[in-house]
This record gives sequence, structure tokens and C-alpha cells, in this order.
Amino acid sequence: MYHRTYTLILVIIGVIAALFMIFAWKTTVVSLEAQAAVDGANDGPVSEYPLVRMRQKKMKPARIAVKGVYLTAYSAGNSKKMDEIIKLIDDTELNAVVIDIKDYSGKILFASKNTQAQDLKLIDNRVGDLRALVLKLKKHGIYTIARQTVFQDPILAEKKPEWALKSVSGGLWRDNKGLAWVNPNNQAVWDYNVAIAKEAIGLGFDEINFDYVRFPSDGVMRNIVYANGDKTREEVMGEFFKYLRTELGREPAWLSIDMFGFVMERHDGMSIGQRLEDAVDSIDYICPMMYPSHYPSGHLGLVNPAAYPREVFENGMKKGLPYFEGKRASVRPWIQAFNMGAVYDAEKIRAQIDIVEKYSDAGWLMWNAANRYTGAGLNK
Repeated sequence: MYHRTYTLILVIIGVIAALFMIFAWKTTVVSLEAQAAVDGANDGPVSEYPLVRMRQKKMKPARIAVKGVYLTAYSAGNSKKMDEIIKLIDDTELNAVVIDIKDYSGKILFASKNTQAQDLKLIDNRVGDLRALVLKLKKHGIYTIARQTVFQDPILAEKKPEWALKSVSGGLWRDNKGLAWVNPNNQAVWDYNVAIAKEAIGLGFDEINFDYVRFPSDGVMRNIVYANGDKTREEVMGEFFKYLRTELGREPAWLSIDMFGFVMERHDGMSIGQRLEDAVDSIDYICPMMYPSHYPSGHLGLVNPAAYPREVFENGMKKGLPYFEGKRASVRPWIQAFNMGAVYDAEKIRAQIDIVEKYSDAGWLMWNAANRYTGAGLNK
């Protein structure tokens, strides 16, 4: 009896030891694969490693003060241009890029596997191998943001008119540029955009930046047939932001949205449904487009606000910052890096950066539509 009991105890101890060794081995594999992926030692993207992916589904990138530049898909797909951008980042305080994956045209600009987009012929791959590009950027320690326009989507509106904003005179409503818009209150449009965002996250992007998250602002507005029911435009956008949090909040990427610069000092929705208070509890980063050239003459008593970037940013940051206190979102403005209303030299670029960093530690993003960037105004 004693020998049987002793033998049973030894067997139990052996089983426990074996289980512990298996657990330790799996933990080591995860750690090694994760480190190899971070170091760029593996040729494949991080998402090809199942154990790493299991961990990453619960982990977002580290929060950093993002200092980025905007790039079109054409620039991102040009190896010479990308090498220039990477060198500029290596030589300055820059540490991030924002790359179009779906622009104002509504086209998806990478080789998407989204069946709906494929069926509607909405794909125009201008980037090339996006997965390889993201991996290359990560190897250089560059934070990657995918920019995705949402409700200004003329190609989708044309292909799916039942998803589009209509005109009181019949047919699709169009803005001053003749572009049709999809209906911001349409759940199918929300689902479509979330599917694209998830695909981009799967390719390794650290953040998804949603632009045109609003109702139209230009055109004959009284001709729009709004399909909001009893909801205001602000309520529609607030529900959309909550939906993004619900659908993407557990993904291993941060969420940001672009808003008009005036949201930092106006809270009436501006007839387009944009207010800070409807987004700060749902989104990680709000990026107001505070380009001084876009403020009207007379703003702050200035005949030409573009000539006074410090004053424009100081006013906006000071007035808007209280709306972020105790909230999920941080403010990370877009700054002007193009000549309009004034020549934006090193002094004017630095003035914007200095004021942003005075009020926020989340960083800033530089906008130049032609993607012409230099080290002017940037620290080394």
C-alpha cells in the first residue's frame, strides 16, 4: 500500500513538472519571437507569428509624443521618396509618418483583400507592398499611421447610391467640387470603413487616423436630404465615434480623428456635426487642423491670421484643452507646413510646434499636400 501511494505521488509530481516545462517553453518562445519581431531580425511581418499575434491583440503600441509628416500613397509607393523621408526622420526630431490608405476620392490605395471593395472595383493600389513598407518603417523605429477618409467618399456614393446623401431635387447631392458624399448615419458605411481599418491594423499600423468624419461643409447645404431621423448631426457623429471604440478599441492600434481647427474654440457643431465633447470619451487622439491660413480675416482681430501662427495656436490650445481634462483623448494638432497666406519658414513652423508642446505632450503632425518637407523649424 505504501509503495503504491509513493509511486502515485511520484507520478503526480512528474506530471506537474512536465506541465511547468511546457508552460516555460511556450513563454520563452513568445518572448523570443516578440523580441525578434521588435528587433527586425525576422524577414516576415510581426503578424505572421501566431504567439506574438495572440499577445499583440491585447497590446497597443507605447504612447509617444508623435512628430509626424503626411504622405500620399504615391509618395509612400516611391522608394526614393521614402528613403528621403526616412533620412529626414533620422536627422531630425520627427518619428512618425501618416500614409493615405483611403483618400478623398474614396479609393482604397493598397492591395486590399476586402471582398466588397474588390466587387465594387474600389481598389487602386498606389503603395505597392504595404506590409513590406510598414515593416521597413518599423525597422527604423518609425511610428506608422494609416489615414482613412470616411464620409467624403464619392466613388462609394456613386457605386452604392442607396448609401449616399440625396438632393431635394432628386439623385445624389454634390458639393462645390461635384463630389457626392455617403450618408454619415448609414450603418453599412460604418461597417465598410471599420473593415478597411482592421485590415490596415493587420498590416502592422500603429494607429488609424480617420478624416472627413463629418457632414459636408461646402455646397448648397439646404438641398441635402438628411436621413438622421430625430438625431442631430452632432448626435450622429457621437454615435459613430462610440462605434469606432466598440469595434476597434481592442485592436492593437490607437484611434485618431481629424477635425476642423475651430473645434478648439467653437462647440456648436459648425453645421457639420463636429464637437470635441462628442469624441473625447471614445477616441485616443483628436487632431484639429489648426492651419493659421484657414482662419478668416478678423479672427483674433488679425487681418491675416496666417502671419501669426503663434497667436492662432495659443488661442486654440488654451481654449480647447479644458475639454480634454480627465478624458480618454489627447490633443495632437496638425500644423501648417505649406505656404498660404504667408511663407511658412523655419520660424513659423517652430512657432506652431512650440505652442503645441507648451500645452500637450501628445505631439503634432505636419501637413504639406505635395509632401515637400525639410528640416526647417525642426530640432535635431
